[in-house]
Amino acid sequence: MELLIVDGANVVGSVPDGWWKDRRGAAERLRDRLAERGGPEGGPYEIVLVVEGRARGVASVPGVRVEEAPGSGDDLIVELARDAADRPCLVVTADRELRRRVEAAGARTTGPRSLPS
Repeated sequence: MELLIVDGANVVGSVPDGWWKDRRGAAERLRDRLAERGGPEGGPYEIVLVVEGRARGVASVPGVRVEEAPGSGDDLIVELARDAADRPCLVVTADRELRRRVEAAGARTTGPRSLPS
């Protein structure tokens, strides 16, 4: 099964819906949407949502494993992509530098708009 890693901060930040007032709540809504609707077409996926900063404290739910970055969320995403070298991995982010880093680790990338709304 393909690993889908979602850059929580980047995906949440791609929609100006007031997420900055409640980062954890915004990350929980994203987690719930992923659990309900899945990832981009082409699944099934093992979904990992990476959160950082004030979005920490979001629990995993069936279908979505939440990983808290102890520091940079980007660094954890790269580490997860590198560790998935033996299977397909897709990273959801619009961050150009992160895309470059995970592609160098062997992952594919797609933007936040690829996720079901």
